Amino acid sequence: MNAGASQGGASTAELRARYGERYRWLLLLAVLVGVVASVLPSTSVNVAIPAISAYFHIGPAQAQWITSGFMVASTIAMLVTPWLLHRFGYRRTYVAALVLLTIGAVVGGLAQHYPLILASRVAEGIAAGIIQPIPAVIMMSAFKPHEQGRAGGLFGMGVVLAPALAPALGGVLTDWLGWRATFFMVVPFALVSIWLGFKLVPHSSPGGAEAGAQKTPLDWLGLTLGGAGTVCLLNGLAQLHSPSKLAAAGLLLASTVLLVAFVLWQQRLLRQGQKPLMDLRLFECRPFVMGCIVSLIYGAAMYGSTYLLPLFIQMGLGLSASYAGNLLIPAGLVLAFTFPIVGRMADKHPVHWLVGIGVALLALSFALNIWIGTTTPLWWLAVVIIIGRIGLGFILPSLNLGAMRPLDRSLLPQGSSTISFIRMLGGAAGVGLSGIMLQWRIAVHVADSNLSTQAAQLAAFHECFAMLTLLCLIALVASMQLRSPQALSSPTPS
Repeated sequence: MNAGASQGGASTAELRARYGERYRWLLLLAVLVGVVASVLPSTSVNVAIPAISAYFHIGPAQAQWITSGFMVASTIAMLVTPWLLHRFGYRRTYVAALVLLTIGAVVGGLAQHYPLILASRVAEGIAAGIIQPIPAVIMMSAFKPHEQGRAGGLFGMGVVLAPALAPALGGVLTDWLGWRATFFMVVPFALVSIWLGFKLVPHSSPGGAEAGAQKTPLDWLGLTLGGAGTVCLLNGLAQLHSPSKLAAAGLLLASTVLLVAFVLWQQRLLRQGQKPLMDLRLFECRPFVMGCIVSLIYGAAMYGSTYLLPLFIQMGLGLSASYAGNLLIPAGLVLAFTFPIVGRMADKHPVHWLVGIGVALLALSFALNIWIGTTTPLWWLAVVIIIGRIGLGFILPSLNLGAMRPLDRSLLPQGSSTISFIRMLGGAAGVGLSGIMLQWRIAVHVADSNLSTQAAQLAAFHECFAMLTLLCLIALVASMQLRSPQALSSPTPS
């Protein structure tokens, strides 16, 4: 009897025999709920940041670490996902991450001190970083090429719909029950995900191997170098606005040295025939490289805007947290229903055109935000946000397909975690830069005695949106270099 059978008949083959052809869709549903649970903390808490800041008496520079701390932890954790999947299998990795997510949410909701809030966000971020690369591995392995776009579109619809509604629910909960409720709202989703994980997720590792069949040790040195380099990079960016630029320069220099050392160490492990944390053979594939460039910039723009928009609505336009959440609902619904449409298009049309259209729409949305003020009708603000979210709907289902389709099956777990790592690295940098630039420009405009406080804040937000527009235009150039091969072999389900 194999390991899967001995542990409750949960090998991939046995689960597929039990549920038939629909099993791959049920498995997609199971990981969908888990990803929704892991994404919720990154969106629902944003609308509560002003309330948390007031409660703990912290400024914008400290408050942005409520978001950045989550994203830094997610970014680093993504590097470990391929090793965890091969060492412990899908089920143990997935369920353990969800348990950590639940603990982080409960601790954050009960926290009485700001450092405990940050600790809970780090725990949630680690869990999210482990969970989020898993669905892409499943979709590229279990679904045939002509189904991958549809699967990605349906998956994306579910992933985006709940988090799109989360800011609205988070805003209402913040106004009615206080900011702590935004942490607790994650718990029901996490508990359902754990149940589905035990029921539908197999014990096996990617490729169908038994969990633990490859007892390769974790590349601790690579993880230390990559993690420390990432933390130094993001802290260095945060220190750029400090009175003394020496600390920022030191951190950025340290990040450069550490990340170069990380790359050299990964190359050495490959030459020695060992398993590196990040398989650099991925970057021999041009579509994957172009996908990573777009992911980096797209992550900075998307997560930077996710951080800025609720603050812009509250601080720049003077509206409540409930308004901030409610204004994001139409855009979230449109985005959710854009996903399956674009997913089907990605099965038939060149993905670089779909990604390019999405990046252009995202840039247009940011540019239009520059002209929004306190007298702008709210319906127009909702339309502008919708334009950007339609852009995201074009990018998300297409980008992973274009970047990962040319990869060898053995590199899919590495490819998924690497492109997710790069996207989250861009996202964490985008949130950090947005927070620091916002604080800097507010201080500059407040110093202008001719401007009121709200006018100064509004001008600062407009300049932040101009920065995000420029980033998207750079990503647009890279997206045109993204090509997907037309002839593909059909993978067998793992």
